Amino acid sequence: MTDKNSTPSLIPARMVNEYVYCPRLFYLEWVQGEWTDSVDTLKGNLAHKRVDKESGSLPESEADEEIDFKARSVFLSAERLGVIARMDIVEGHGRVACPVDYKKGDMPDIEGGVYEPEKIQLCVQGLILQENGFECTQGMIWYAGSRQKVKVIFDERLIARTLQILTEIRELLKQKKMPPPLDCSPKCPKCSLVEICLPDEVTFFRNKRDTDFKIRRLVPARQDNLPLYLYSQGAKLGIKDECIQVRKDGETIEDIGLKDVSSVSIFGNIQVSTQLMRELCSRNIPLSFFSYGGWFYGFLRGMDHKNVELRIKQFEKAGDKEFCAKLASLLVYGKIMNCRTMLRRNHPEPDQEILANLKRISQKALQTKDIETLLGLEGTAAQLYFSQFAGMLKKNEWGEFAFMERNRRPPRDPVNCLLSYGYSLLVKDFTIAAALVGFDPYLGFYHQPRYGRPSLALDMMEEFRPLIVDSIVIICINNEIIKKDDFIVRNLGVSIKNNAKKKFIQAYSRRMETLITHPVFKYKISYRQVIEVQLRLLSRFIMDEIQEYPVFMTR
Repeated sequence: MTDKNSTPSLIPARMVNEYVYCPRLFYLEWVQGEWTDSVDTLKGNLAHKRVDKESGSLPESEADEEIDFKARSVFLSAERLGVIARMDIVEGHGRVACPVDYKKGDMPDIEGGVYEPEKIQLCVQGLILQENGFECTQGMIWYAGSRQKVKVIFDERLIARTLQILTEIRELLKQKKMPPPLDCSPKCPKCSLVEICLPDEVTFFRNKRDTDFKIRRLVPARQDNLPLYLYSQGAKLGIKDECIQVRKDGETIEDIGLKDVSSVSIFGNIQVSTQLMRELCSRNIPLSFFSYGGWFYGFLRGMDHKNVELRIKQFEKAGDKEFCAKLASLLVYGKIMNCRTMLRRNHPEPDQEILANLKRISQKALQTKDIETLLGLEGTAAQLYFSQFAGMLKKNEWGEFAFMERNRRPPRDPVNCLLSYGYSLLVKDFTIAAALVGFDPYLGFYHQPRYGRPSLALDMMEEFRPLIVDSIVIICINNEIIKKDDFIVRNLGVSIKNNAKKKFIQAYSRRMETLITHPVFKYKISYRQVIEVQLRLLSRFIMDEIQEYPVFMTR
């Protein structure tokens, strides 16, 4: 039995199947609460739709020993074995019972017609029936695809193997250590949790960056669904026919399919119906709130991520000064080197001394074991970088986008206005991604906790600030996507007009969907996907599964 404060003591038969198939998959689902649907799981749900409707019942006493029975969706447990199961069908006569398990696909072309995980799962069901007073010596597997039924005999060998598996599972739960990924297994590409598991990426670092190891791109290059940004003041959002309905002044402006949306961001005075908020929560689609000017207030989503294990470890590591300094030094190093890369790429005549100083400071940051010293080094590097920033902007006779230094709260020129607006969007994306991975976005390692500040998101976006936001600002200005008359200049600062926000967000979205070659793994992937991959790798680093955090740096 497991600790009452960790995982439930009764293990579902379905999870026993997952353990036999892949121990790491079992751990991710059962211990860390990870789950995502795939095509296979959705098909499986459809195949079970009919049999999951409860009907019939099992005999309750020996008086019913002469009665034939057939019961659907039978829920039984075995306290002694420590297992529980919802059986698709149990049929039999009197006290003799036979479990029937439904599978969505065709019968596999192998000896016996049944894979071992399915045999073990069925045997667990048989053992549960035995513990509940039934005679159960065999089970059946029904393949819905090929409409074939295969008999599985619960012989001594299968029972011994099943009991061995249950012992292994209990031992794993006691150890509370995630099993390693499968090694280049053909199972991985079809797994619904491959983006969470990152089998090849983790194996690469576990093998200390084995250069001969070929990493498969199992993570999709891009997401199928995309963020939705709304900034039409006075608009009202509701839900109708699986769509987000946008209305203004009593008229429908737009209908957006929920299946096409990964997140929703609203700016300023926009109303959202309770029905839509509830639906977004049920689908785990985050709803982010911004001020009209672009200040990120926070976001709404469904129930917190079930991976408590990760958050416990995050809090432990946050109290470890040595760990915090180690991670912070990597993040600052990566940020400075990416700033240097931006100057080398975009400045026609970068100051060579400044480039040399940035490289020197980055190396010093990498060796620094003190957070306060890192803050000073980062500040010095930022001054050097922004002193050259204007050189990356095209000159024009009107001097529309003059830039002297970085300023904010409020920004006092259009360039700083765009930078601040872009950083706010990036904070939002990292905050949401951190929460979806299972982190507490407000507890960082470099940025110290402060009321209302998503410190972890700020930590992780450091290396991406120049590559994503600074790059977008340069593109928007140099390609004249945004012009001088797109801003409102006041005594207290500069703000961006509503129509220009749309253009900037479009540019931001294009940048996030841009395919790049991952500097470590060498496969093509979008910046939006990279954010999640980096946070997943951070979780593996925090859980001590890999011994280094891979800094994201482009060349």
